[in-house]
Amino acid sequence: MPATGGKGLALAKRLYKSRGLGLSLGFICVVAGMYPLAPPNWVWAWMIINAFVWPHLAYQWSRRAKNSLRTEHRNLLFDSFCGGFWVAAMQFNPLPSVTTLSMMTMNNVAIGGPRFMLIGWLAQALGIGVSMLIFTPTFIALTSETQLYACLPILMIYPLALGWICYRQAITLAQHKREFLALSRTDSLSGLLNHGAWKDHLEIEFQRCREEQQGAAIALIDIDHFKVINDTYGHVTGDIVLRQLSKVLRQNLRATDLAGRYGGDEFCVILPDMPLGRATEVMEALRDRFSSLGYAQDPTLRASLSIGLAPYQPSHDDATSWLNDADQALYEAKSSGRNRVSAVQGSWLRSV
Repeated sequence: MPATGGKGLALAKRLYKSRGLGLSLGFICVVAGMYPLAPPNWVWAWMIINAFVWPHLAYQWSRRAKNSLRTEHRNLLFDSFCGGFWVAAMQFNPLPSVTTLSMMTMNNVAIGGPRFMLIGWLAQALGIGVSMLIFTPTFIALTSETQLYACLPILMIYPLALGWICYRQAITLAQHKREFLALSRTDSLSGLLNHGAWKDHLEIEFQRCREEQQGAAIALIDIDHFKVINDTYGHVTGDIVLRQLSKVLRQNLRATDLAGRYGGDEFCVILPDMPLGRATEVMEALRDRFSSLGYAQDPTLRASLSIGLAPYQPSHDDATSWLNDADQALYEAKSSGRNRVSAVQGSWLRSV
């Protein structure tokens, strides 16, 4: 039968290793508790099966289940049941019993929290009840020195192993969180910041300029006649043009500059600590490089840019008013012939 895996397969793989280790170490503890009681051969056989066969069966069961998570929860409850069974079979010997039950409980808390811990306790109680029906045990109040030492491996090694597994999982989750955050703030087509993320950075840059009395510039960039490109060459080619612009932006900007896709064919750039004159030179170089690009899809295709630049000014009430200046400059670039850079200087616009 082929493996189907399903939801929770990664958990099943982790538990396969921890279950194998825990039950192997627990075997030493239970053997020390059971040996003085001279149990029948079937008990020894069941002890070996539980410790060394069951982990493999549990993993294969989960691996082939449609919902591995649900199956693993059942496997953990069976682990708890067996733990309770061996506690009563050992005549409730204090240290082996507490060790067995606490390790099972630690597993349940780590996997399912308080609710699953309570369910696990019920499974342990059921296991104790079944064992009492079979063995009619008495209570042994004394743990021998041999039994004490037999419990030390699981008390020392298993919590360390479980802690390591939890640590590795925490590292993985933190990495996934960072990746998800990056994806949530990135435009999927261009790979640049998306609209919302860029505006968040604009607000931060505006506050920095205001508080530190520093200069900066922002640029709004529009691909000229982009609708015509889509209509003439197709949307696939249009997407290639957008990606080419994002590539040119990454190649021509500093590491501290923040480029984003503002929407559609419009891009935006924050240029921290850059005076307007230098920002104009940078945008002119970017415009020239982009307009000279060729496209293998159609050699006749050429695309150009209209760019509006606005420096930070203390008179700006907020980041929106700064952005509005850049938008006015972009409108000037487009209305005065396109394929040019227009910059706000004081209260007037200049096209170059």
